Amino acid sequence: MTRQPPLTPMGSLRWSVVRGLIDELRPGTVLEVGCGQGGFGARLAGRAQYVGCEPDAESYAVARERIEPLGGVVLAGTSDLVGDRTFDLVCAFEVLEHLEDDAGALVSWAGHVGPGGALIVSVPAWPDRFGAMDELVGHYRRYTPEQLGGLLLKAGCAEIRHVLYGWPLGFALEAARERIARRRSDARESTMAARSATSGRLFQPKRLCGAAVRAATAPFTVLSRLRPTVGTGLVAVGRRA
Repeated sequence: MTRQPPLTPMGSLRWSVVRGLIDELRPGTVLEVGCGQGGFGARLAGRAQYVGCEPDAESYAVARERIEPLGGVVLAGTSDLVGDRTFDLVCAFEVLEHLEDDAGALVSWAGHVGPGGALIVSVPAWPDRFGAMDELVGHYRRYTPEQLGGLLLKAGCAEIRHVLYGWPLGFALEAARERIARRRSDARESTMAARSATSGRLFQPKRLCGAAVRAATAPFTVLSRLRPTVGTGLVAVGRRA
């Protein structure tokens, strides 16, 4: 636990969902697309042979420092760098909403899933909740479970399941971020690519805050499980058809 980098409160809630899926799937090899600063990657690298890809140079440097001592590999760029390699699990957390061609991205990621493997994706939920923070960090959209499930089906996935998470804490966090974003209107003048690149660096807690975040969010991870059809975040998993 001491070697795991801290997560944001919402990241902690998300990991509680993803961890359960990982425990169920038990992958031997993992590819994470857009690993950011390695918060999840450091946790995944302790469970499987891990490869992460991150195009933002600053986040890549942090991720490499965190993940490679644990035996994982971090590549500076997109999933194209892994060539035709396949993995037991391909995952992308809070990445798809940053891509204009989300359907094409899912097809590409699914192509790296080996026979019997799985694809896990997390995204912000509910298009009607799209707001100032989504604009600030370069989101093209938010998703309903049906929309995300349809895209996974078109990408060749089957046995699709989804979980909504974040109730009730996610709603309070989202309201706070909206207030912050409205004061940052100047940042929205940059390109979508620039906003996306910096999004993974926002609100990242320092290592000393990690234990406090875990303790503060622990009750809410339990509450969130009580209402898996309500939340501000969405995780979906599908098997390769």
